[in-house]
Amino acid sequence: MVDLPERKAGIVACSGEELAEGTVTRLAALKVLHELRPDDTVTICLPLFLAGGEGDRTFARFHPTITVDGCDLKCAARATEMHSGKPAASIVVNELVTELGLAKPEGRRRLNEAGRLVVEVVAERLAGLVDKVLGIEGNPAAAVKTGAPSAKKTERQETCSCGSGVPVTKLLIDGKTIEMLALPLIFKKFYESGRKPDANVAQEILETAKIYNPVPVESGENYRKEILVEYTRFWNQEAKL
Repeated sequence: MVDLPERKAGIVACSGEELAEGTVTRLAALKVLHELRPDDTVTICLPLFLAGGEGDRTFARFHPTITVDGCDLKCAARATEMHSGKPAASIVVNELVTELGLAKPEGRRRLNEAGRLVVEVVAERLAGLVDKVLGIEGNPAAAVKTGAPSAKKTERQETCSCGSGVPVTKLLIDGKTIEMLALPLIFKKFYESGRKPDANVAQEILETAKIYNPVPVESGENYRKEILVEYTRFWNQEAKL
């Protein structure tokens, strides 16, 4: 398998300021990012995501995402599904409040006591979902319940996904421009192994690329041909260096 950036969970919070629940999503996400799971999470900027931020959308296609919405409109979940794929998990604050019989949060800029409690509850639920989607062994359940950071956490700055580190290559397949993740990294591995461009190597590259990209069965041959063209170009460029 290709050496890609460490897999993390991307958190997409709606952060809507017209409702107290939107403030809850923002504060709960920050708590997870800074305190509960700082080594396992990054934040995805929803406005940039909606505006077409390539780094955020690339990250969300490669890494599992968890959306945190304040209300039933589910803006974060809908945007994530529209632009990158269905979220691995989702939380809706007002639904969670009803489910647990909590008092409704109040205050948009400064939450009341009930709102602060909901932040803690949402953060705990969110941290548990991070462990689940990443398949983390030895889930520190006690740390989640108490709000204490897990033992391996170290102090760090909140990380945005914009520099996701996962390169994208655009291929023209069946008359459409398709973005494929990680092809340059895969090409580099094959080049360093001395695998010269040919049809068999292109097929092997395609099989590796399928780990990170959906490839329709009926279009496999077209993908293979385009990959051969791109890998040949990559090989020739590297050989000149």
